[in-house]
Amino acid sequence: MSDGLLAQLVVALSQRRVRIVDLTQTLSPEFPQIVLPPEMAQAWPFRLEEASRYDERGPGWYWNNFSCSEHTGTHFDAPIHWVSGRDLPNNATDTLPLEDLIGPACVMDCSRQAAADPDFLLTADHIRDWERQYGRIPPRAWFLMRTDWSQRRDPVAYQNLDEAGQHTPGPDTSAVRFLVEERDVVGFGSEAIGTDAGQGAHLKPPYPCHYYMHGNGRHGLQCLTNLDLLPPTGAVIICPPLKIRQGSGSPLRVLALVERSA
Repeated sequence: MSDGLLAQLVVALSQRRVRIVDLTQTLSPEFPQIVLPPEMAQAWPFRLEEASRYDERGPGWYWNNFSCSEHTGTHFDAPIHWVSGRDLPNNATDTLPLEDLIGPACVMDCSRQAAADPDFLLTADHIRDWERQYGRIPPRAWFLMRTDWSQRRDPVAYQNLDEAGQHTPGPDTSAVRFLVEERDVVGFGSEAIGTDAGQGAHLKPPYPCHYYMHGNGRHGLQCLTNLDLLPPTGAVIICPPLKIRQGSGSPLRVLALVERSA
């Protein structure tokens, strides 16, 4: 094997100088799905049906059939998912630019604020403060908002619904516009069930992360986990969704590569 860049990566992985971190929730019928107002169409939950298990249905093999929404479990949002991105080129999961699916990750720890206030909103000023400590967000990076929300194992606590709707942290309008317009990020990732805050319908515009990210050809990752295992900068994430024709998104497995310290 040559000593090119890919060969160096293979060697680093084999020598465990690069750690692989799984940022994906396990997809199962118990994992909660997005809940919309009752008058709107709903996302299918994940359903798994055994087809055969080394028995009369198939003596030498085990397999399952499954069904779910494109937006179930840890999942990817493509620009076509939102009305603001519906007319963009290469906006669906089968036409996305491949270079958008592997890139550097900037991870901002908002876990303390989210623990104190489930409706915590990340602002542009918060991000500027983070940059003063960790450096400027590079162009075409993924910005991941760590809240430790994924550590809520109870589906009811994870959804955090009451009569006013869902209460989960997310970015406000200023943060999203700053990331898109001034830092040229490729996408935004969240540990909660959506990239927008649970009360994001009350912001201007409603659901600003969806509106500005997808309207500018950027992407979203939801229901991430293990962000506490990533450094603020230096990780690389790999996040290709299923290649669904005209897909608005899909469940996926998100991996991060992290260089081990010497």
